[in-house]
Amino acid sequence: MNPQEIKQRIARGRDFLRPNLDEPTDYLSDQQLKRPQPPLTKAAMREEAIGLPSDFSALPIDNDFLHVINTRASHRVYTREAMSLRELSYLLWCTQGVKEIRGRAYATLRTVPCGGARHEFETYIAVLNVEGLKPGIYHYLPMTHQIELLSEPENLEEFVGESLDGQTWGARANAVFYYSVVNYRAEWRYGIFAHRIILVDAGHITENLYLAATSVGLGSCAIGAVNGKLCDETIGLDGEEEFIIYAHTVGKISPADKDKEQDFYAFVKEQNL
Repeated sequence: MNPQEIKQRIARGRDFLRPNLDEPTDYLSDQQLKRPQPPLTKAAMREEAIGLPSDFSALPIDNDFLHVINTRASHRVYTREAMSLRELSYLLWCTQGVKEIRGRAYATLRTVPCGGARHEFETYIAVLNVEGLKPGIYHYLPMTHQIELLSEPENLEEFVGESLDGQTWGARANAVFYYSVVNYRAEWRYGIFAHRIILVDAGHITENLYLAATSVGLGSCAIGAVNGKLCDETIGLDGEEEFIIYAHTVGKISPADKDKEQDFYAFVKEQNL
């Protein structure tokens, strides 16, 4: 790619980020045209679902908000000690839990903010080491606070490493959250302006995951470098109406891991990665 092409791509990227660029005055979204609203969530794909504990009083939650903010960090080194099902449930609730349904199923009010309360994301989890769960790919059902087992890949750790564009350290996590976007949920309301908002909304979810993980002594790391095609094929998404755009590892950490993290960053700097 020559310098001129790079410059043009950067310019297009900046234009995409600008709000209301060349906004047409005669444009109406499908919501304004009173077309049917898409479902608020994706339907269950399996007949059986696994209930998740909703009582979090037994977890050692750090209620000092400033301490949680100040100690939040990205962690890529994990102990491989098992995570409890209650911890996983807590993380799912804090990132996509449904608190209330407004109107005649017009919108869900959740534990994270979202443009127009569209909540255009679905959560899939590669469970590697969680007590009471088989290793496999799961789907979160936010309306009932349940998960369903979609598949049990024999090479789950290999998939995780490849899905994170070769970042094999991710396979040491207890669980990897994969976020898909169901585009029309946002497009129905915002139409041609939906896609910048989608990226803003993705940040709301992963920041909640960072803070929730930190509050119970877990480590996590948001990852934008994902192999979308591999993720979609493995999870069973069509890659057009719904596709994976973001991932986030979560795992048990120890105080000694902080030193390991420093070694990791030194390695990255040395290798110019």
